[in-house]
Amino acid sequence: MNEPGRPPADAMTNPRADRVRDVAKLAGRSGRLKRRQFFVEGPQAVREALTAHKECMDAGGTAVVESVYATVECLKRYPEMLELASHRASRLQIRVASDMVLSAMTDTVTPQGIVAVCNFVDVPLEEVLAAKPKLIAMLCQVRDPGNAGTVLRAADAAGADAVIFSNSSVDIYNPKAVRSTAGSLFHLPVVRGVEPADVVAAAKAAGLGVLAADGYGQLNLDLLQDESAARAFEQEIPDSQYALEEPTVWLFGNEAAGLDHEEKALADYRVAVPVYGSAESLNLGTAATVCLYASARAQRRAN
Repeated sequence: MNEPGRPPADAMTNPRADRVRDVAKLAGRSGRLKRRQFFVEGPQAVREALTAHKECMDAGGTAVVESVYATVECLKRYPEMLELASHRASRLQIRVASDMVLSAMTDTVTPQGIVAVCNFVDVPLEEVLAAKPKLIAMLCQVRDPGNAGTVLRAADAAGADAVIFSNSSVDIYNPKAVRSTAGSLFHLPVVRGVEPADVVAAAKAAGLGVLAADGYGQLNLDLLQDESAARAFEQEIPDSQYALEEPTVWLFGNEAAGLDHEEKALADYRVAVPVYGSAESLNLGTAATVCLYASARAQRRAN
């Protein structure tokens, strides 16, 4: 028997093998839901998955990663993969596979040399709110997997406490969405499959304000940031309507149509990111990044 984390001598070379087909089925939503598993590919994403797995197993939690497949060349270039997998609590064996096998698993024309099968990592909304979060991003009717992953990555970079996906948004475990997160999927709590109205009601009950990102919003993000900075220097702000430094849930809408009327009505305020040039508007990923960083900066300045 091979030592944990050590690749066996016999590499997987048959792209039609049952094990390969089983992994490939995770590219489809029904396959993922049936097994509550998904796959990640590429050194960066797999490294983050293995790190999360090690930390979770160290803490006595459940496994994040179920299996890993990699080429010999990838393991030579990234020896830390073997180190993470062979950690005393990880108990993982990396199977050596050919490029053809990895390509068949992921339907990728140019495989990145390593694939990991992971268990779902989303958590209940109640768990997120019990941790007294200060900053949450919620995606409403966001359909493009690349945009969804980009917003999650931006939330991670801004230090947000969680990202929530409505039941009408794309599946974050979609392979393209997972790739777009660049490993951030394993860095912060994710909630999925919930109604925006339920999230907002629970968030308000937990003491969070709710802002809707809306190009025609009645509040201007720049002015809110100016007011927050002034408060940090103990200046009086007449008629201030919302303090960015307060715990906040941001609502972000569909890529083309934005938030619908009902979603906007859930928010305490609708906030516009000012556009100073000739562009008609900002895309979803950019707008979400600007809004989340505005709140994150205000909150850190207030602490």
